[in-house]
Amino acid sequence: MEQTLSGKRIAILVTDGFRLEELTEPRKALDEAGARTDIVSPAKGKVKGWKDTEWKGEFPVDVPLESAEASEYDGLLLPGGVMSPDKLRRNEKALEFVRGFFHADKPVAAICHGPWTLIDAGVVKGRRMTSYESIQTDLKNAGAIWSDEEVVVDNGLVTSRKPSDIPAFNRKMIEEFAEGIHGGQKRQPVFVSR
Repeated sequence: MEQTLSGKRIAILVTDGFRLEELTEPRKALDEAGARTDIVSPAKGKVKGWKDTEWKGEFPVDVPLESAEASEYDGLLLPGGVMSPDKLRRNEKALEFVRGFFHADKPVAAICHGPWTLIDAGVVKGRRMTSYESIQTDLKNAGAIWSDEEVVVDNGLVTSRKPSDIPAFNRKMIEEFAEGIHGGQKRQPVFVSR
């Protein structure tokens, strides 16, 4: 595979309960494209994945969320699954970390339930997006323009619906990460007050 991401550092933001293949397959594609990937998490030491109806796979946390800075990365990956995004969307440090990518116009890729975290970060208003179908109303209520497609790209924001979309998701994620800064990421930021 062409090393289109050589020299790029990508953050993968998760906590326990991410969908296993939505971390492992995009991470493998990023690594093969030459990127350096770091699992960033509020979890201590390791994070556990989820596959179908059980825990599967443990991965070391490369960078604790409390010390992670968006300025140190070229892009952000948000895997899905229900548990991880639901926990991250209630973590103010995770939301600040996500906002940092949008403020700096850096590319972001989110799959399945991953966009939940983007909703609470207040960065979806006016954006074309897709997601797992059960959270489409959440995205629409937050002002996103939702579409049922395997992958949607909007000025550096890449979203997909489910594991079967991963090949298309990976292609577009790598393309957007290789392009780098996207001027449209800052468009219409709206922050959720707590």
